[in-house]
Amino acid sequence: MAQDTAVPKLSFQYWLDKAVEWGHTTTLESQQDVCLHLPKLQEFLQQIYESLKHMNSTTAIQRFPLIGQLLGRLCWNPFVVGYDESQKTLMWCLCCLYSNEPQNPVELKANSWILSLLYHLLSSSSWGANEVGTGTFISALGYTSADYYSKLVKNIVSSLVTELKGNQFNGLNIQGRVSDDHVTVVSLFCVPLITLPDVTPLLEALLTYHGGGSQEVLSSEFLEAVNETFLKKKIALSESAILSLWLRHLPSLEKATLHLFERLISTQTSSLEHVVSIIKDSFLPQAACHPAIFKIVDEIFKNALLETGGTPEVMTIIQMFTWCFVQAHQKDNKQHKFPLKAYFPHHQQHLVIALLKHPFDLPATLWSQHLKYITDMLKAIIEDKSIRSYADLFESWFLFVRFGEWADIAVEQLLKSEDESSDTFLWLLAFYYSPHNDKEKRTQIVVILASNTTSEVFDLLIRTAYRFNQLGLKNQRAVKLVNELLQELRFTD
Repeated sequence: MAQDTAVPKLSFQYWLDKAVEWGHTTTLESQQDVCLHLPKLQEFLQQIYESLKHMNSTTAIQRFPLIGQLLGRLCWNPFVVGYDESQKTLMWCLCCLYSNEPQNPVELKANSWILSLLYHLLSSSSWGANEVGTGTFISALGYTSADYYSKLVKNIVSSLVTELKGNQFNGLNIQGRVSDDHVTVVSLFCVPLITLPDVTPLLEALLTYHGGGSQEVLSSEFLEAVNETFLKKKIALSESAILSLWLRHLPSLEKATLHLFERLISTQTSSLEHVVSIIKDSFLPQAACHPAIFKIVDEIFKNALLETGGTPEVMTIIQMFTWCFVQAHQKDNKQHKFPLKAYFPHHQQHLVIALLKHPFDLPATLWSQHLKYITDMLKAIIEDKSIRSYADLFESWFLFVRFGEWADIAVEQLLKSEDESSDTFLWLLAFYYSPHNDKEKRTQIVVILASNTTSEVFDLLIRTAYRFNQLGLKNQRAVKLVNELLQELRFTD
C-alpha cells in the first residue's frame, strides 16, 4: 500500500536520532543544526501525517513503534514548533494517534499523554500564552501542565464560542459582527482538534454560524473533516449542527448518503430491524425532513436505482429509508413543517396520498380495494400514450418503489385471491419488478419471476417478517411459515 512505503524506516530513524541529539544539547551549533534541517523535517512530518491519517491508532503504533518518542521530542523543541506549519502538522499527527475508544490502561495512558502534548502545542500558539517562565508560573499555581493546558483550551473555546454567538459580556451586548476572515481562520484552527471533546462546543458554534454575506465563511477543509469524523462515529454533535453542516456543504451530504448506502449494501443481514437501526443511526431520515436535504438524498437513491437496474437489495433499502423518513416526519413537531405530499411535487397527488397511506392504517379487508385504486391510477399514467415518456414511466416506478410495501401486500393478496382481482395484483407486481416492458409482455415477466426469483422471494419474506414483528404477531401460522421459509432459503443459499 502507498502509505506503507511513504515513510522509509531509514528516514524515520534518521529524524529520531536528530530529535534525540537536539534535545540533549543547547549549544549555538545545535540550534543552528535544527534551523538548517527544518524545511526537510517539515516535509518528513507531512509524509508521516499522510501515512497516519489512513490508519487507526493501533495500526499506527504497529507501523511506527517509536512514533510517540519522535513526536514528543519534537513538540518540546521551540525551534521546531515555531517553524512554518510544523506545529499544525504535529497536532494532526497526534490526533491520528488518539484512540477514541481506548480498550486498556495502556491506551488510556497514551490518550492522556497525547492530550497533554496537544494542550502544550496550543499554549505555544497565537491562541495561548507563550511567555518565558510559563512553566514556573504553572507550578507556582499548583497546577500540572496537563491541568493548566486543559483549562487554557476550555477558556479559548469558551471565548471563541461567546465571540461567535455575540453573547453579553460584563452586562454589555457585543454587537460587532465577527469578520468572515476571522471565522475562516478559526475553522482552520479547529481541523486538527476535531476529535477533542473540549472543542465540541466550538465546532457546533461554527457549524451554526452564518456570516453577513452569501459566501461560505467556513473552510472546506473544516467542513469535510467534521463530516468525515462524524461518519466514523468519532464525535457526537447535536442534530442542529449536523443539519446545518449538510445544508451548507453539499459534498458532505452526498458523502453521508453514499456512506449509508454502501454500508447497507455491504451489510449481510436477514433482519430488517438491523437495516432500520443503521438507517436511523445515520440521522439522514431525520435530516431529510428538510425539503432541500430530501431532494438531494432522493436524487442519489434514484441514481442508484438506475445504475443497478432495480436489484431487490436496492429496492428494499429505498423502501426502508422512505419508511424511516415518514416516521421521522410524523415525529417532527415543528409548527410549520411541510405536508408529506409536498416532498413529491412532480407526481399526481392522488397517487402520492394513496401510497403514503400505510397498510397498518387500513383494515386488512380494505387492502384489496386500495391496491386496485393504486393500480388504476398507475395504469392511467403509464398506458396513456399521449403523455407517456421514459421519464414519466421511471418517475412513476420510482414513486411506487419508495412505497414498495404495497407490492408485498399485493403478493399476499394474490395468494389469497380466487377471482378476477388477481389480474390487478399481477399487473402491479409485473410493473414493480419490470416497469420498462409493455402491457403484453408483463404476463410473461410474471411467469419468468416464478422460475428464477430466489433473491426476490428472500427479500419479500424478510420484509413480511419485519411487518409481522411490527404488528406484534408471533404465534400465528403465517408467521411460523414465513420464518420456516426464510430458514430454508438461507440453508439453500
